[in-house]
Amino acid sequence: MKNSLTQEEQSMLLETLKERFQKFPKRHPQISWDEVVHKLLESPQKLWSLFQMEKSAGEPDLVIIDPNKKQYAFVDCTEESPKGRRSLCFDQKALDERKENKPIGSAVEEAKKMGTELLSEQHYRQLQMLGEFDLKTSSWIQTPEAIRKLGGALFGDRRYNQVFTYHNGAISYYAARGFRTILFV
Repeated sequence: MKNSLTQEEQSMLLETLKERFQKFPKRHPQISWDEVVHKLLESPQKLWSLFQMEKSAGEPDLVIIDPNKKQYAFVDCTEESPKGRRSLCFDQKALDERKENKPIGSAVEEAKKMGTELLSEQHYRQLQMLGEFDLKTSSWIQTPEAIRKLGGALFGDRRYNQVFTYHNGAISYYAARGFRTILFV
């Protein structure tokens, strides 16, 4: 079945997620792993998306985005932008507009294929409060339509102990720029 995991893949993924959950309790205080795994097992499609995040080196973990919501948010928590998701322009429109030296894809489209979405600027800043991410890399983030209509796109990183949001042409791509995703369960 498309977009589903074998029992072995599911078991391996859940074990990996459990180990990461236990290693970083600061990311999800007052939540038990049993609660999380129960919710995950009710959502096989979400498990498949988490598997895609893991497979592309995102190291997804549960983070608290809005404590009032009854949803869990899994975010790519790898220290640097995921290695399996770099050298991509921002979206399909940017990929189509690029005339030469096209990258292999776009961040927005790759996130959609995974069943996830790019982090918003707010989510990116919340993630950065849980650790230091993108010290050597940067990550595309959701971009307001007004900026995108003018050909731009946003990305974030951490330099000089500060989190920055910058802009770039959406058609640009760099070996050190990837994207981080969020998945609500």
